[in-house]
Amino acid sequence: MASTRFPPHFAQTDHRQRSLNQMRSKQLSIEKYIYLNGLKGRDSNLFYDILLENMQEMIPILYTPTVGEACVNYSHIWRRPEGLYVSIEDKGRIRDVLATWPNFNDGRIAVVTDGSRILGLGDLGANGLPISLGKLDLYIAGAGIKPSSTVPICLDLGTNTQRYLDDPLYIGVRRPRPLGAEMDEFMDEFMEAMKEVFPTLLVQFEDFSTDNAFKYLERYRHQYRVFNDDIQGTGSVILSGFTNAARLSSAASGLPPSDHKILFLGAGSAGIGVAKQLLSFFTLSGLSPEEARSRIYTVDSKGLITANRKGLQEHKKCTKIFFARTDYDGPALTDLVDIINHVKPTALLGLSTIRNAFTEKVVKAMCALNSRPIIFPLSNPVALCELDYQDAIEWSDGQVIFASGSPYKPLSHNGVVYEPGQGNNMYIFPGIGLGAILSRTRHVSDAMIEQAAISLANSLTEEEKAAELVYPRLARIRDISAQVAFAVIRQAQKDKLDDNAYLRTLPDSDLLGLIHDKMWQPSALQLRSFTRL
Repeated sequence: MASTRFPPHFAQTDHRQRSLNQMRSKQLSIEKYIYLNGLKGRDSNLFYDILLENMQEMIPILYTPTVGEACVNYSHIWRRPEGLYVSIEDKGRIRDVLATWPNFNDGRIAVVTDGSRILGLGDLGANGLPISLGKLDLYIAGAGIKPSSTVPICLDLGTNTQRYLDDPLYIGVRRPRPLGAEMDEFMDEFMEAMKEVFPTLLVQFEDFSTDNAFKYLERYRHQYRVFNDDIQGTGSVILSGFTNAARLSSAASGLPPSDHKILFLGAGSAGIGVAKQLLSFFTLSGLSPEEARSRIYTVDSKGLITANRKGLQEHKKCTKIFFARTDYDGPALTDLVDIINHVKPTALLGLSTIRNAFTEKVVKAMCALNSRPIIFPLSNPVALCELDYQDAIEWSDGQVIFASGSPYKPLSHNGVVYEPGQGNNMYIFPGIGLGAILSRTRHVSDAMIEQAAISLANSLTEEEKAAELVYPRLARIRDISAQVAFAVIRQAQKDKLDDNAYLRTLPDSDLLGLIHDKMWQPSALQLRSFTRL
């Protein structure tokens, strides 16, 4: 912008505060999202400066829950090119499409979605790009990943949602989604092209459909530098929160950690991914893998998942089989209260996307079995959450140990202030990404994900422990991310997956200092006066 266009005394005002006031003047969250999107396009340095100072306020706008609304309406609120679309119609020349990304030599991390299962909102097709954009904003804010090194990608593979195919403003290709060999061939070409164009880049898969999420993670995890946040990130952050919740619950009941039982409502990619990650809680408590699996129960729309369920064994690729119960052969258990009374769980976790699935009867059934029941309603956004915080506190008379997927505010009950936990993946994935980038790990191992969770669980301050929190306060996110990155780097070294030999030579204190030094900060705002002609 030409200097003469600035008002003569512009530099004597606080433009950061002006921009913040403009955002706050918007009445609807989606309007705030659109405003911040525009600010990032006009002045990204100012945008990130404001974000770092106001994360508690802005993260729910840039990511869950508001990003869900942004995705649903993205074809209608689209303003400018923001990320990279790779279409099914680009098959055969995907490498050329990727190479159009500016500064591709700087690329270090990409968030890739195909829009097929966005936040429990279903198949949104090409409207899924804001998920990648929002996730990368959290990498930047949470771990100091340099903005120019981030690559947001949406795979435009069509959609099976008819209202988008009928929408004249829909920005994606108008065709049903590819299946089988066509999809596999596209993904194989895409991943190989990513490695060629961005040789040092970490790929994070985001919001793929359940079957494809597991399929492509297993297909590529030992071949490329890739992880899936819905499966591994969610599992890791919940493992961390559950570790601290189990400590509180066991302190009240005297129950050994290995005796906890976990009941999951929801057996999609997120539910099974979290359940598999929580196996680590039990194996770290001394159980064998088979004993650990016996402590976890899963429920889907048909009820408790049992091995004798008709049709289950015919689908060998079905992820639900892993936790199917072999110790129950009675009539199908379909009512959640009946299932709770049968299983007698110490913890109830929801990844079902069923609003208010944890009714008052459900909460009271958990309270009847446990002095401090663990209830984690983890579905996003709030409109799909299984249990609101106020209901959880009132129905349990404040005894519930609570963490949700979406943010809730502290509240008072009988003169006591209760502070909710939020199982926000932001606690985990920025540190995993930063650790993987700095260590130049060739792959992201299960042990690296597990160590990230342990590091997060151990990051509580004494004040946070005294307040009986299960997660640290988000205001400390960069310190938390540094600790997670440290754990990831050291584990990558133990796994002999790191290509950055220099980090091996550093003492722990020096390595932690280097991690902090590598975190990007927006440069100081240079608001100066100009000579007017």
